[in-house]
Amino acid sequence: MNKNKTYSISDLSQRFDITTRAIRFYESEGLLSPNREGQKRIYSKKDYITLKLILRGKRLGWSLAESRELIQMYNPKQDNEIQYQKVLEKVHESRERLQQQLHDIEIMLVELDEHENRVNTELKGLTKGSP
Repeated sequence: MNKNKTYSISDLSQRFDITTRAIRFYESEGLLSPNREGQKRIYSKKDYITLKLILRGKRLGWSLAESRELIQMYNPKQDNEIQYQKVLEKVHESRERLQQQLHDIEIMLVELDEHENRVNTELKGLTKGSP
């Protein structure tokens, strides 16, 4: 990706399959800072990468505040070890949350199976007893 490449709001909207309203929201939150040519927004490669990270965080279940914290920790003049450690911490938290949700879903599926079996048994009993 060319360092000087720029994007319009519609480019980003299409590329990430999100609304222009969502992009303007991230801008109002101070996460994106496009240049302006009159009313036209011109997004930089940095804005593109920031939006990509926001959306990845959203898919992982991170809040906007958590994504903001991680993005703001980035410093191209440092090794970013602290940021990487924080990302790993968030990944582990997300994994634990998803594993708990998976466990809860598995329990609910067993309960549904049991309930379905009871109802089917009752239905069979009703049909055997009818004239």
